Parts: sequence; structure tokens; C-alpha cells
Amino acid sequence: MQLDRPVTGGPCWTELGTSDLESAKRFYADLFGWRPETDPRPEAGGYTVAHLGDAPVAALSPLYQETQPVAWNVSFAVTDADAAVEAVRAAGGTVLVAPMDVFDVGRFAVVSDPEGAVFQLWQARSFAGADLFNAPGALGWVELMTRAPDRATEFYTTLFGWTVGGSDRYTQWGLAGADFGGMLTMDEKFPHEVPPHWLPYFAVEDVDATANAAAGAGGSSLMEPTSVPDGPRIAVLRDPQKAVFGIYRARDEERQGGAPGAA
Repeated sequence: MQLDRPVTGGPCWTELGTSDLESAKRFYADLFGWRPETDPRPEAGGYTVAHLGDAPVAALSPLYQETQPVAWNVSFAVTDADAAVEAVRAAGGTVLVAPMDVFDVGRFAVVSDPEGAVFQLWQARSFAGADLFNAPGALGWVELMTRAPDRATEFYTTLFGWTVGGSDRYTQWGLAGADFGGMLTMDEKFPHEVPPHWLPYFAVEDVDATANAAAGAGGSSLMEPTSVPDGPRIAVLRDPQKAVFGIYRARDEERQGGAPGAA
């Protein structure tokens, strides 16, 4: 990711909705070295912020609705959540959770693109998002999995003003040319029941060792560690509660400026 801080239109945060918060806290603390801090206020509902040192890097939370899947979610920064929701509707997306305030830290909404890929909108107040990107254990890339790439390109460039680069093989999203994510077309290798979705990638020192550690802690690999041609070494993992996330070797991304998900 060629961003080192949250900026308007870019990814600013990622959070896990899980069916077993305590297990998830242990799993990711062991895997990434995170220090989880759970908000003690009852109205926070168990929301837990994970830190690397003093830097907040991600969040873990219980499932708040019966229909909510166990999954990682990606948030994008906006200056006005209410206006952004109207822009989502105008571009053909759907509003799943209307804008609401989160204490004094910000205002958020949950929406989906025209093909059903869910993401969040975050209007910062006292909290802008992650304090660290691209370092081992921190978010370093976000990837859209979709079966309708042309429609997705029209939607996201209209909504956020993203630039589109990469190659015929892999689309990369950017802001003023600074790439932060990509898009992969879901082909016959993806089971029909897997919906379009956003996938966060976390930087690690050693992809193979991290994949092995995840397996040893009850997780599994959906895509075994592999070196992408002209790109980094990556893997796609699943935690013990079946939430999916990606990892990539940090120094590869720094050297190549490439796309962790360009498989």
C-alpha cells in the first residue's frame, strides 16, 4: 500500500466480526503480536481494538446481528457519512446500516456495492483509523473479490474518485495514483455460494511461517503460500471461526510496489 495514513477515500480501518471474541483475541495476538484492549463500557458491546505497540491497527468485535457473518470488514474514510450514503444509493449500492454516531470518535455506516460486496464508511472525529500501515502485523492492502469487474470499477470510481491501474491481469485501486488495493475477478475456482467481498491483507515478516502458525492455532489456508509473478509472496488464511484474511511479505511490497493479491 502506497498510503501511510488514513486519507479521504482510502482504507482507514479493518475490523473482524467473530462468533468467539476471546478465541479471536488469542489467535491474532499470537499470530501478529497484537495487544487487544476491550472497551469496558457495556454500550460498546465488547468492541476490542488491537494494537501494535501503542498504535491501533484493527478491531475485533462480537457479532451484533443474527444475520451478520463471521468476516473481516474494510472501512473507507469519508468526510460526511450521510452524504456518502446518498452517493452509494445514487451509484446503485445498498445501505445496510444507516449512519450513526460512535460515541465521540466518529460516524459510520455499512453499505454494499451493486454486486453485494459489503464495506463500511467512516467519518472521523476523534479517531481517524489505523495509526500504522504496511508494517508486520498491520494492514497493507485491501482487495475486492467480484464477479462483475466493470460494474465495480464504475461504482467505486464514481463513489470515491479512485484511480485505476495495474494490468490486464489485475486491477489496482489508487488515490491520485497511490495504490492501496486491487480487484480480482471471481472465476469458476470460487464456489458459487461465496459472495463478492472485500479482503484485507496484513503484512508479515515470513508468509510461510505465519501460515504454519495459523494452522497450528486452529486456522487453515485457503491459498497456500505462493510467490506472485512480478509480485510479493502471499497466502490467504482462515481463522478458527472461518473468517478469511490475506497475508503478504512486507519487504516484497516495499521493493516491488506491487499488489499483494495479484494471484
